Amino acid sequence: MGIHPKIGITGLPRSGKSAVMDKVIQMLENERRTELMGRGEDPDTHKIIGGMKTIPIMEGTTRIGYSCTNIQTGEAGTMAHKDIDSRNRVLGLGINPDALDEVAVGAIQDAMDNYEVIVIDEIGKFSVESEAFVEIVKEAIEVDKPTIVTLHKKSRHPLLQDIRRRDDARVLEVTPVNRALLPYKIHKIVRETF
Repeated sequence: MGIHPKIGITGLPRSGKSAVMDKVIQMLENERRTELMGRGEDPDTHKIIGGMKTIPIMEGTTRIGYSCTNIQTGEAGTMAHKDIDSRNRVLGLGINPDALDEVAVGAIQDAMDNYEVIVIDEIGKFSVESEAFVEIVKEAIEVDKPTIVTLHKKSRHPLLQDIRRRDDARVLEVTPVNRALLPYKIHKIVRETF
């Protein structure tokens, strides 16, 4: 087991998990860039944060799907959408595991190989429908790098259970009360080893 923390951010839908994650990424990235510049290094030559994000696809105020995006390249694929015709449906959305295989798996592998911090947002109902995604997450969790993941709160998928049970995992729940302060707490945990 490595020295770097594995941080899980969980919470109810719309609790602000992704917003907390975004803030942590921004803080780590800014601080690391400042640190590198202070040492006379070019921060653009350092690969600081890599991985994937899940972004809701909206129609007005309604979520009609989700895309997965490579944080660094911006490459995106629609992994779930109400218009995808698939026998595999979750919460009324058709699942497209190919998008996960093509975008998310590559983004996570790249983060494992080349970046200082691994980010996986989100491990949840849609993403676990891809076997390749589940496998790459299992591998990523074993890499000794700071790793920040968002976890679907109610999912009973074995992958989420395994992450929650790890000795080196800290799973923190986003609530309306702690939402503003949680990014600072997570940032501090990561900074202890990073």
